[in-house]
Amino acid sequence: MTKEIKHTIITKRNSFEDNRFKTISEFKWCVNDGGEVEFEWKGDRYSITHPEGRILICAGGYEKEGKYYNMNTDAEYSFDDEMWADNADEILDFNVNGDKLRDVITQVKVWSRSI
Repeated sequence: MTKEIKHTIITKRNSFEDNRFKTISEFKWCVNDGGEVEFEWKGDRYSITHPEGRILICAGGYEKEGKYYNMNTDAEYSFDDEMWADNADEILDFNVNGDKLRDVITQVKVWSRSI
């Protein structure tokens, strides 16, 4: 006798308002606890990840013919396009399209975030 298995599929996604950071403290908690974030500010895309046990904030990028490019400017990717840190306080000084992240984190459009 075969038993029927039912699966529940959740299709609702968070809205941009659901994903938005309401306070700097909420952002710091998320990032310090391993949260990964993709966001946009003034039309430019950025991501926060945790490679090698550290925090990396960087402009979005892409590869073409073996080289890496900043997706916001189409210029060849450089170290100015990223910042490595040990905690969220440090990345709040990163320049996102002319503004410090600390000044705009509660206003950015958050495409996705974990935690």
